[in-house]
Parts: sequence; structure tokens; C-alpha cells
Amino acid sequence: MTTSKIQKTIRTSYQNLQSQLDNFIPRRAQNYLTAEITKSLCGEYHKTTRMIVAEAGTGIGKSLSYLMATIPVALFNRRKVVISTATVALQEQLIDKDLPLYRRLIDKEFSFILAKGRQRYCCAEKLAVASAANGEQIAMFDAKPKAKDIEQLQLMHQKLAENKWDGDRDSWPKPIDDGIWQSIVSDKHSCNLSMSAHRSCPFQKARSELDKTDIIIANHSLVMADADLGGGVILPEPENTIYVFDEAHHLPNVARDHASAAASLKGAASWLEKLNQSVTKLANLADEKRVARFRNELQASIQELIPSLTQLASRFDATQFKDGSYRFEHGELPDWLQQESKQLKTLSQKGAQSVAKVADLIAERVKDGELASRLAEPALAELGFFITRMDNLAQVWHLMAQPQREKGAPLARWLELAPEREGDFVVNVSPLEIGWQLDQQIWSRCMGAVLVSATLRALNSFRFFCRQAGISENPQDGVKFLALASPFDYQNQAQLIIPTMPCEPQEEQFTQALIDTLPKLIEENKANLVLFSSYWQMNQVYDSIATLFEKSGWSVQVQGKNSRSEILKKHKTLVQCQKTSVLFGTGSFSEGLDLPGELLENLIITKIPFAVPTSPVEQAHAEYIESKGGNPFMQIAVPEASKKLIQSVGRLLRKERDSGKVLILDRRLITKRYGQALINSLPPFKLIIE
Repeated sequence: MTTSKIQKTIRTSYQNLQSQLDNFIPRRAQNYLTAEITKSLCGEYHKTTRMIVAEAGTGIGKSLSYLMATIPVALFNRRKVVISTATVALQEQLIDKDLPLYRRLIDKEFSFILAKGRQRYCCAEKLAVASAANGEQIAMFDAKPKAKDIEQLQLMHQKLAENKWDGDRDSWPKPIDDGIWQSIVSDKHSCNLSMSAHRSCPFQKARSELDKTDIIIANHSLVMADADLGGGVILPEPENTIYVFDEAHHLPNVARDHASAAASLKGAASWLEKLNQSVTKLANLADEKRVARFRNELQASIQELIPSLTQLASRFDATQFKDGSYRFEHGELPDWLQQESKQLKTLSQKGAQSVAKVADLIAERVKDGELASRLAEPALAELGFFITRMDNLAQVWHLMAQPQREKGAPLARWLELAPEREGDFVVNVSPLEIGWQLDQQIWSRCMGAVLVSATLRALNSFRFFCRQAGISENPQDGVKFLALASPFDYQNQAQLIIPTMPCEPQEEQFTQALIDTLPKLIEENKANLVLFSSYWQMNQVYDSIATLFEKSGWSVQVQGKNSRSEILKKHKTLVQCQKTSVLFGTGSFSEGLDLPGELLENLIITKIPFAVPTSPVEQAHAEYIESKGGNPFMQIAVPEASKKLIQSVGRLLRKERDSGKVLILDRRLITKRYGQALINSLPPFKLIIE
């Protein structure tokens, strides 16, 4: 049962909310969501499965709901809360607005912090080595660094030493080039806690703060990175954690990306050659008797890997590649490549184990006082760089060598042309279904889990999301499902209009139809947003009508021409001056864009946002469904389009008093069998079909 102390704290925080916010309007749905999350986490629905999946429409106030429910439960049970998001914008909202507000509401003290992965922090020792004015740093770069790169590294090293920079990539005043950053990024191998210098390195400083903090804000990628390491390495242990996944509809794709692996052939041979040249020098820092075996095994592995990878590249025919890639149908490799993959798996795994052992033996000598840290640290930083790459290479060939599965979806396997080197290929492997792994790593281990989003259902069902995320829909398994409609009065606040169009989007003349139609649909002296399904079509339309818009005195801004913040700033100024402002955007403008009130009154969606299965993973998934007698269009494309369309129309009404209209220029909503299902899944706007 929910404890009386938790209930009292939640009631107090809600009462205080009314006094803290001007024009506060009580929301029944917000209260209900808070209560259901609390009951789920306290085991009222199921003693062991303390999990709730909640779709909460715009305007409910779901972030305050889960804060008011999860934080008291965690504090009274001495557990941690990890709130995971998909976007930086939501993290900023939580850190800058929602959590400071909730701190004023609750009668208990709590702390919160933004967590970042290792890859956002530099390794102090790597930075020292890379900034040194000698040839040591060359091995850490894919290409010889330029003089200006060395100057930047030296400045970063100086600022870190003077405590004027915390080693966080995001806090450096200017963007840092990826090539530069990869040479100094912190990794689990080079950041060795047995050495005193590393106990105060940027990542370890940040990590020690997490241990003292009650509420940790992270992103889905960091949560999955921690899960892949076994849990409790970067973030708190799952068994001690209540997870809140906001924007949870992104989680399955993030998890799939984390379970994927890729490595080039000639590129790998190149860095293996650099490792081969450094092995003896590095191994000399360890005890000779103990290190000799691992040094020899490493050299033997490298000397077989380099020619094997180079020769393998020569066996692929780039002329067979479509759009720069070649996919193995049903994930099946030809026999010769299957055998080659097994051999490369053995060699790369042996190499990965050996290079890690060399690093361990060097670190042991430092710990035992037999080797000075100043000698060991540059070597361990260099070894850390190679260990990371060797581990990745081993993972690629481990997945490539896996036999075909008797049950479940196969792995997607494909090759891509490597842009850096002519005649080189990138080997890619990705799972198609990741739900079982999410269950194994998180759902079956954590103290509790809350998954929320404005769009978790597709076609009014949680089935599609549950299958992707590894969540059981069986009531006996104890997961609570909740779908709460937005409090907005859609019938009176907005219209959904499907206007007449000369053709449907799949026809060649549709782009010209947009060029002819859009100027007639723009609302003068108001805020307009036009959402396209592709950059290509957006730019084609803009190029054709920009002059016409200018003559009309209308301002048109196109996504990608300027930064998002600059575009929105200009848009707000134009709207305040009662000018006609038109925004052209694609997918990322259909989600997370907050334009309340007069900032958006006319939303035009050019077509149903069907994703074309262009990526090898999507193609492989469609192929798998077909092999099982299914229909990938109805099982993947339509549900995905449903979620995206809900996100898109959600841009219009952001607050209770907002109003306006949505126009969808896609007659397939009327002419196709699936169209009515898509309309039924949208909020209940007043529908007008012309």
C-alpha cells in the first residue's frame, strides 16, 4: 500500500503548487497521473512489477506529475531517480524550470544534477599527451594534426590546469572538432582509478557528484550506455533506481543503436599498424615475465588481422552497391564470409584481451610503486585509445560471426563505402528487435519504471510500442497502462481541414501542386508553420515561391538556413509586430517545438509522414516481417506515421486558450483504407473535409 507519509508529501506539494503558479488551473488528469504513478511504484498493482506506461496528451503537465510522484517514493525508500529524456530541450526545462519549482513545493530536501557520459569529458592525461610539442600525439590521431589543432589542445590543457575549464566538451566556448575530441576523450580503459591523478580527472569528478545526488537527469543514450556496461557503472545500479523515461517513444531506437556495431576494413588495418609499432615500447613498462605472453599474442593477432582485413576489402565489388551500401538479405552471409568472420572474431577477441592485459599489468606496477605515474599515464592513455577500437572491432566480428537464429529476428548485416579511404568498406551489424534486451537490462532489474510521452500509442494501441520496448501487455504481468487525453477543447479551439488537392503525394506532380497551393493557404498577418516530409521537397518548394512570398511582404524562414534559436527569435519578433511569418520545417520541427498562443495559428502538414525504408536496418526489418507472412507497411509504416502525425498536429495547441487550424494536404486520409484509422488516432479536432 502507499504509505501515509508519501501521500501526505504529495498532497502538500500539490497544495503548494496552487500558491506558486499564477492563474493556476487544477487539472484532473494531472492529479490522476500522479496518483497512478505513485500506486504503481508502491506496488499496489503488482508486488514485483512496479511499472507504468502512460500516454499523456499536451497540456496535462506530465513532468510535474512524475516529479510529484517519483521523488517522494524514492526519498522515503532511500532510492535514486534517473529521469531520462530524448532531447536537450527537455533536459533544460527540467533543470531550469520544473525541478526548481518542485523543490519549492515539497517538504523534503533533495538534490539534482545533469549527468553526461564519458564521451562528453576529456581525459586529462590524453590532453596532456596530445598537446605536447612532440610526435607522441600522432598515434592518437587518424591523420597528422595541424598546427592550429595543437594550439587549441594546448589552450585547453592550460585552461584545465588553471581550473578555468571543467573538461566538459559542452562547456568549452567554441565547438570542438570531432577529430580533435576523439584524440582526448575519456574512456574506461585509460581513466584508471589506481592512479591518483585520475581520481580527480573531469569524468571522475562528475561521477563522484552523481553518487551524492538524489535525482539524476540523463538521456536515453547514457542510460543505454550504462546498461551495456552492466548497470551501475556510470549511473546508479538499476536495483536501487526508479527510472522515468520521458519522450519514451524514442527509447527503442536508441537501444537498437547502442546494440549495433560498425568498423572499417582498411581503416582498422591502419590503426592496427600504429599499435603494432608501439606494442614493444608500451609492454616494456610492465613486468617482462608476466607481459611477454600477452605482448606476443597481441603482435601475432595484429600480424594476422592486418592482411586479413586488407584482403577482405579487395573481395567486395563496389559496383554492386546501391546508394553506397550493400545489404546481406535476411542477414545471411555467403559461406566464405561466414568462415572469414569466425576467423576475424577469434583474432580480434584475442587481440582485445591481450591489449587490455598489457594495460592492466602496467597499472599494477604503478599501484605497487614499481613504476612512476608520469611514465605510465601517457602509455595508458595511448593504450586506452587502442583498447576502445579493439573492443569495437571484436564486437563487430562477434556479431558478424553469429549463426542465424532459429527464433526471433535475424541481425541486419551490411557494408557501406568508407568515405575516408578509396576502396575501403565499413562493416555494419544491428539487431532488428531490441525489446528482450531492454527487459533483461532494465525492466526486470529496476526498482520501478515510469514511461511517459505524448505519443506512445499508434492507431490507438500500445501494442506497437510494447513490442519494440520489450514490455508485456498481459495484465497478469503487472504493467499499468494509461492513456490520458489532453484537457484542451479541441472541437471549439481548432479545426482539422483536409482540403481538395489536384493529386496525391506519391504522384510526380505533387511538388508542383504544393508550389501552386501553399500561397493560398498562408494566413496573412499571422504565424504559419509548414511541415514537409523531406528536405529536398521543402527546398524545391521554397526556391519556387520565395520571390512570390517576398513580394507579398511575407517572411519565410527555412529550417537549416539558420540556427533553430535564431529562426524562432525572428519569428517571435515578426508575430509581435503582427507581420506574416512562415516557417518551413521537416521532422525535427514536428517534435519539441513549443509555439504557444499567437506564435502558431496556422499549421500546414504537406503529407502523411511515412518513413521510406531507406536504411539497411529498416529494409531488413521489412524483409523479416514479409518472411513471416506479415505486411511491413501496415505493421511498421502506418503505426510509425500515426505517431509522427500526432506529434506534428501537437504543435498547434500548447495552452488552454490557444486556437487555430491544421491543414493536411494528403487526400490519402480519405482515399485509403488506413486513412480513417490515422484520423481516428488524432485529437478530436473539428473535422472539415473539402
